Amino acid sequence: MISNFTNSLELLEVAQKEQLYRKLVLQLKKDFELANVPINIPMGISSEELKSIVHEKIYFLIVEKFEQYLNLLYVVDISENEVRKIAPSDAVDIAAEVSFLLLKREWQKVWFKNKYSS
Repeated sequence: MISNFTNSLELLEVAQKEQLYRKLVLQLKKDFELANVPINIPMGISSEELKSIVHEKIYFLIVEKFEQYLNLLYVVDISENEVRKIAPSDAVDIAAEVSFLLLKREWQKVWFKNKYSS
């Protein structure tokens, strides 16, 4: 069930209800690794902690390693148009919005794989 989520925590709660939270965490780890962006996400992580870790990493990439940030957006396949829709503000708010886009895209991947795999 792909929904119109209003925030990251709502998305993560749905992932847990659908019993796909673990797969979502694995997909995040996989795509960060493919983008050559190190991130430490323990498997038993809570939704609040996951949201916080992803937000902090995105913020760090925007401020310190912009090329890696762009590469991560490419690897995860976040629409450039969606990123452009984010209202210009400070880096913390932008990182929060991009984190939400990233989690939504990763959720789509996990949900579709689960629904259409045999």
